[in-house]
Amino acid sequence: MTLPRVRFAPSPTGHLHVGNARIALANALFARSQGGTFLLRIDDTDAERSRPEYEAGIEQDLAWLGITWDERFRQSDRMEAYAEAAEKLKAAGRLYPCFESEEELRFKRDMRLKRGQAPVYDRAMLRMTAEQRAQAEAGGKSPYWRFLLSNESVTWKDGVLGPRIVKLPSVSDPVLIRADGTPLYTFTSVIDDIFARITHIIRGEDHVTNTGIQIDLLRALGHPGQAIGFAHLPLLVDAGGGKLSKRLEGLSLRSLRADGMEPGAITAYLARLGSSLSPEIMPFESLAESFDFAKFSRSPARFDMTQLLRLNAQTLHAARFEDVQQRLPPGATAAFWEAVRGNLELLSEARHWWDVVAGDISPPPSAEDAPFLGQALETLPAEPWDSQTFAGWIRALKDASGRGGKKLFMPLRLALTGETHGPELAPLLPLMGRERVVRRLRLAAL
Repeated sequence: MTLPRVRFAPSPTGHLHVGNARIALANALFARSQGGTFLLRIDDTDAERSRPEYEAGIEQDLAWLGITWDERFRQSDRMEAYAEAAEKLKAAGRLYPCFESEEELRFKRDMRLKRGQAPVYDRAMLRMTAEQRAQAEAGGKSPYWRFLLSNESVTWKDGVLGPRIVKLPSVSDPVLIRADGTPLYTFTSVIDDIFARITHIIRGEDHVTNTGIQIDLLRALGHPGQAIGFAHLPLLVDAGGGKLSKRLEGLSLRSLRADGMEPGAITAYLARLGSSLSPEIMPFESLAESFDFAKFSRSPARFDMTQLLRLNAQTLHAARFEDVQQRLPPGATAAFWEAVRGNLELLSEARHWWDVVAGDISPPPSAEDAPFLGQALETLPAEPWDSQTFAGWIRALKDASGRGGKKLFMPLRLALTGETHGPELAPLLPLMGRERVVRRLRLAAL
């Protein structure tokens, strides 16, 4: 049996977001689960919008998630192959020139809609004579080229969505080549899938109609379109069921990384998002072993940031100091990490707690608790301090003040950290040092 060959084909026109990452991950996990090949193809034929920095960013983001590729190429290096395929289609009568402007096409669509007809292209240019074409070109017009779709329906059994059908007569003949000669995505993808011997195409549900078109195009080029397996993952929605598309740029991998999100949490979440399996922190290879399209729902997948943050917190709570040391504030120690990691959702929050133990903060003044804070100063032990210092101090302060529970601990927490919640004070106290603690108690007692 032929081992699977799959591809992730991003356009370097922006940063990867969680929707892109989910598709990349699905391809990579499927390939690993089957012992197949994962190919990275950079779809950079849009010269105006493609940027080298975006291409580099895509590779960095994938590597950060733990996604590695076995092969890689750029579409911009294969223009001759696209030109050769275009000539083949022209000779077969499947690629025809068009000269209508956007305004003319818009008018035609509007008229069809007014008559209650589907806004499908009317193929008027197929009736153009050689003389008419020559006149158009003599007038300075350059043709763009449409693919003549077959007058039939295309069916396939989707790996996620089940039986699918695209009725080609209800679809406009797609433009494959712009007037400037630039090939478009629908065309280049098919040429490259043949070239790279792709066996399975895994992408979002929004490409279902494209799949029908591309199967027809594959056949026109002499490739058995049904030899490629397709799996379309339902699109992401937000926790309330609304469209996530408008928010995806705010959920770029770059922004999530800057916020302190852990790559292991993101892969664990996206790998099983929309499936019957619960997200679970585990190595990449273990995720691959359990990956199965049969477990995915046909309904939209709900992206819940709260659930992702819980997974992120689990990752941090289990992380060793050595795993995060380079990303902690300068000077942060293993003792600091052990003290705060259990209270973090994002690694970026460690910055605040480092300021608490090693910097200067201004605790809120509390006139009501001033006498109590004075007693805290009087009972504060002399240094050196260790992990048992706080317990001894609390016993002495409890005896001196008669306070207990929240009335005992909350004023101290506010005075020493400026927060009502956070890591246990016992391990924080030695990190702060007596001088800092005295200064904060006095400020809070003003």
